[in-house]
Amino acid sequence: MRRNVAELERSVAALNLAQAEAPAARARSEELLLNILPSAIARELASKQKVEPRYFDSVTIGFTDFIGFTRNAGNSEPARLVATLDQFFTAFDETTGRYRLEKLKTIGDAYMFAAGLPDPTRHHAVDACLGSLELCDIVTRVNEQRAKLRLAPWTMRIGLHSGPVMAGVVGKRKFAYDVWGDTVNIAARIEQAGEAGKVNISEATHHRVKAYFVCTPRGAIEAKNKGALPMFFLDRLKPEFSANEAGTIANDRLRREIGLPLSAASAR
Repeated sequence: MRRNVAELERSVAALNLAQAEAPAARARSEELLLNILPSAIARELASKQKVEPRYFDSVTIGFTDFIGFTRNAGNSEPARLVATLDQFFTAFDETTGRYRLEKLKTIGDAYMFAAGLPDPTRHHAVDACLGSLELCDIVTRVNEQRAKLRLAPWTMRIGLHSGPVMAGVVGKRKFAYDVWGDTVNIAARIEQAGEAGKVNISEATHHRVKAYFVCTPRGAIEAKNKGALPMFFLDRLKPEFSANEAGTIANDRLRREIGLPLSAASAR
């Protein structure tokens, strides 16, 4: 009887411990989902155990990549290479969050993001352009630090295209929120047709942002499997919408117009 009572007490203690740890386990699971999926998608998955695919009639897709990365990867020590990528991508994650951009995934040295999903926004193309200019600034600052250490610079190009996509969650064990459609393919081609240190945008994106940004027409550029596509370099913000001389940071006039939070100075 004493053995039975002791076993029962151990079982009760284990049950109480499991019940006490359950909220913490749920919180860890929810936090993990939020690190993988957009918050609205994570909530839908948690409540319904699935996510309905959704059509978006207008978003902006962005791709970045580092020129010559494959060559650098073959000549670099692995830990240093990964640490440098992590330095860039961590800073990119912080920037995309400030401009309502959704990081979709990284593929080697490529960083893919979207504006206008899963929460549609009218000014998704402007958000993507503002975020892209800041990503270029990040690369410039990191390269300045690398120059002081006598390290070779990393040069990046960015491509943006706007149009319709399908979006949804794929996978059962390793979830991924992804997008599909010709808009994605064209955005990738726009990036590949770009140049180091510049943001290359399609005609569709240019049409949505030309009121706010100074752009340089490039004419029709041949894109793999897409023929000749009109492209533009995104140079800077127009002076009336810029908070700095370089034209890379939006002032509060533009922020109010497109619904972004005001600058810290104005908020005070």
